[in-house]
Amino acid sequence: MERRIQKLALIQMSMTNEKEENLQRAIGHVRTSAKKGATIIALPELFATPYFCINARDVNAFDLAEEIPGPTSTALGAIAKECRIVLIGGSIFEKKNGKHFNTSCVYGPDGTILGIYRKAHIPHDPGFYEQDYFVSGDEAIEVHETPLGKIAVGICYDQWFPEFARIAALKGAELIVYPTAIGSNHTIPPVDPLQPEDWPQMWRAVQVGHAAANCVYVAGVNRVGDEDTSHFFGHSFITDPNARLLVQSKDYEEILITEIDLSYPKRMQNSWRFLLERRPDLYGDITKLPKDL
Repeated sequence: MERRIQKLALIQMSMTNEKEENLQRAIGHVRTSAKKGATIIALPELFATPYFCINARDVNAFDLAEEIPGPTSTALGAIAKECRIVLIGGSIFEKKNGKHFNTSCVYGPDGTILGIYRKAHIPHDPGFYEQDYFVSGDEAIEVHETPLGKIAVGICYDQWFPEFARIAALKGAELIVYPTAIGSNHTIPPVDPLQPEDWPQMWRAVQVGHAAANCVYVAGVNRVGDEDTSHFFGHSFITDPNARLLVQSKDYEEILITEIDLSYPKRMQNSWRFLLERRPDLYGDITKLPKDL
């Protein structure tokens, strides 16, 4: 099988309270990544705005929402066309038909939107009050056919659900990208004060598991920095279908770039046969809620 080498870049950036400033900084990082040879580039979740979901419903935050197409999506399409890249546009606070979504767009090298995904799993915890702002997307999990490869996009909380990654792989995804806004909030006590918690490790491990179980590339691109009561810890990474961490960032602004071979997932899937040897006839219970929840 002929190798299909691409350069994948993750833009780990911090955000200010100024939407236009964030957008222009993101565009600058995309341009820099492309000059370094990146052909597929990804931005973090809600990259153009502060992470307003730290606090419970604030009506002023809805002023940040926009339609698609709109100013942010149009600007991202323009930079994708200028750089001739595939761009995973993080996510946008979208308003549509009186509802609000957390929405990611995938852009082709001609600047057109190749696919739109609206976050399906919406958290609602202290520091992550997203259900006060977003409704769940109810579209099927989609694999975006781009000129460079088959890419699925999940958004942050989606990364904790193995069903998302498995369905994406079954639909042919070679790369799953998770734009993310995850960190620690100093107002939230640990579940058990006697048990240490390592959120970066847990966050990374579950996604590396998705890569191994489905034999696909997985990339988690996080925001970084302090916002209100939260510290977003970065640690963006790219892992291959063999669960190897190809590249990993630290806790500061950084652009990660590495080569990936998009012919590798299919070869791994044919060899390990995880997708071929499934027993869907035994999996009906997965659609039922546990009795003690």
